[in-house]
Amino acid sequence: MMSEFTLSDLEKIVDTRSKASPEESWTAKLVAAGQAKAAKKLGEEAIEAVMAAVTDDRENLAYEAADVLYHLLVVLKIAGVPLQDVMAELERRTAQSGLREKASRQS
Repeated sequence: MMSEFTLSDLEKIVDTRSKASPEESWTAKLVAAGQAKAAKKLGEEAIEAVMAAVTDDRENLAYEAADVLYHLLVVLKIAGVPLQDVMAELERRTAQSGLREKASRQS
């Protein structure tokens, strides 16, 4: 049985690969290109995931969702935002109903 692969595992891989040579690692190449390039790539992958979702292409949706998660972690890495900060925010939000949480953000 395979062990469970987590976003924390992926975050560690992104961190390790970001330190490699850009000629040897796609992650390092994205990091070297900067936040604008990495964010653009994240946006492209998000659009592809949306298209797979609206066309009920479950197999491609899983593939594109993996790309979105990977590219999001690269963007977070470049910004210096650890995954734990995102998880803490999600935990904070799930402590109340989604509708109440959304209402608390409205000005």
